[in-house]
Amino acid sequence: MNPAVLAQLATTLPLAGLIWFVQVAHYPLFSRVGADAFPDYHAAYTARISILVGPLMAVEAGAAAWLAFAPPPGVPRAATAAGLGLVAVIWGSTAALQVPEHRRLSSGFSRTAAARLVETNWIRTASWTARGALALWMAAGQS
Repeated sequence: MNPAVLAQLATTLPLAGLIWFVQVAHYPLFSRVGADAFPDYHAAYTARISILVGPLMAVEAGAAAWLAFAPPPGVPRAATAAGLGLVAVIWGSTAALQVPEHRRLSSGFSRTAAARLVETNWIRTASWTARGALALWMAAGQS
């Protein structure tokens, strides 16, 4: 299998699963932490999740770029360009929408910020789901 396709599978599928967990279970439970404990909880959460997702996202972006500029045989350039475009959507959404809400939450729980985080995170959830399907499709063509 093409190494970029393999790297994409190894990063995109875990990220797709993780974003669904965060979207459905984790973010909605922020409101149950308690006001006094929330700032410390949120600081620990953001530090730990960053250690996990940061390297995966970096490798995923590299693999998507590699595939977009050098598609393997049998994989249309449009598919690899779409994959790279989805990475751009994910990174853009993270920087422009989710990070600002996490900054708001870092000083204490806010129902408005938490609700906005859940609402805007659907962009990443849908994009990583699509990337997961695309990664599997590309891998199936490589076997």
